[in-house]
Amino acid sequence: QVQLVESGGGLVQAGGSLRLSCAASGRTYDVFFTGWFRRAPGQEREFVAAIGRTGLMRNYADSAKGRFTISRDNANNTMYLQMNNLKPEDTAVYYCAASLTNWLSPYWTYTGNYDFWGQGTQVTVSS
Repeated sequence: QVQLVESGGGLVQAGGSLRLSCAASGRTYDVFFTGWFRRAPGQEREFVAAIGRTGLMRNYADSAKGRFTISRDNANNTMYLQMNNLKPEDTAVYYCAASLTNWLSPYWTYTGNYDFWGQGTQVTVSS
């Protein structure tokens, strides 16, 4: 089992920044990649960004490119999502997830390729 706990969400004005954290515990040594997803009200959960276990490989949704940066600190089993220039359409519950399967990076965008999920943290961007 892998336990994931997100933090760092909150209310921010458009153009502002937030940094989300995802602390992992348990079988972290078996995790191949981790990712961030989000779910806006009335919408499906969508991929935001993912990162491989070494931090060298990263994958971003088009909506995140140029504004969001995913990173990880393996010494502390923590993943981050730095979000800059936030927009009202970024308002959502943000979830981190971990996979125990060594999928190639193009497959990191699929929710079904993740085995463990956190409870989520709310991000609200006001206009």
